[in-house]
Amino acid sequence: MPDEPLIGASWRTDLFDVPAYLDAVGVASGEPTLDLLGDLHVAHVRTFPFANVDVLLGTHPGVTPDAVQDQLVRRRRGGYCFEHAQIFAAALEHLGFTIRRNLGRVHELTNTRTHMTVTVEIDGRRWLCDPGFGFSITGPIALEHGAVHVDGDREFVLEETTDDATTVWALTRGGKAEHYVDTAPVHPSDVRTGHFVTSREPHSPFRQHLMVMRHLPHAHVTVTEGARTVRAPGCETEHVTLSVAEAVDAVQELGVELGPGEDAVLAKVLAGLRDRASRRND
Repeated sequence: MPDEPLIGASWRTDLFDVPAYLDAVGVASGEPTLDLLGDLHVAHVRTFPFANVDVLLGTHPGVTPDAVQDQLVRRRRGGYCFEHAQIFAAALEHLGFTIRRNLGRVHELTNTRTHMTVTVEIDGRRWLCDPGFGFSITGPIALEHGAVHVDGDREFVLEETTDDATTVWALTRGGKAEHYVDTAPVHPSDVRTGHFVTSREPHSPFRQHLMVMRHLPHAHVTVTEGARTVRAPGCETEHVTLSVAEAVDAVQELGVELGPGEDAVLAKVLAGLRDRASRRND
């Protein structure tokens, strides 16, 4: 079977405005080197927040390329892996990199394939890029058993393992799996299916909690419906309780732009999440 179905036109990369994306992240075109890959990876995660706001509001436009371009670059709404990884992959192809799109499972091998990453081959060596995981690496890590990537006080390690005799790669932090990347082919329909599960399945974490995160130059910041967590290298983790109004403000401070009246709608949704959690704990 030819490779064409898994690259380029089948992913409708023509629907991405890659120059606008590169302008948004502040990275200039260049030769497809490891340095450029690293620059693009860190610029991406520091520019676009990880966010599930549109899932909670019930307004998510889907994960087709034109919707992703509008969501991340034009409207600055943030997104999760299916948006981040798709536009990142399209930009890499535009820049001349040899890539492969991957799916995987978060935390446990028994979970659904609802995380998307990108692997890149440079000079015969493969690198895992993970721009769409909320609390993950800021740059590529060699796709090799025992490879290490250090971000501030955090150490990530890749471990090659198997799942029913199929090779998978576990990206671990502090000895615990962030997610497992498998080697099965990925088609656009797989991405749409994964997005359907994460955005529509009632028990999906994206339906149960606010999750907005961003890698800032000085720290990684997470905002939920009730708290802000700041992890800065060399400092103790800062965890601050937020009111609903403060949480809505914090979402916007991390770069998620809300339209007229959406702040009030989001506040109502967050109040409902907090009330639901309180009833569960009673």
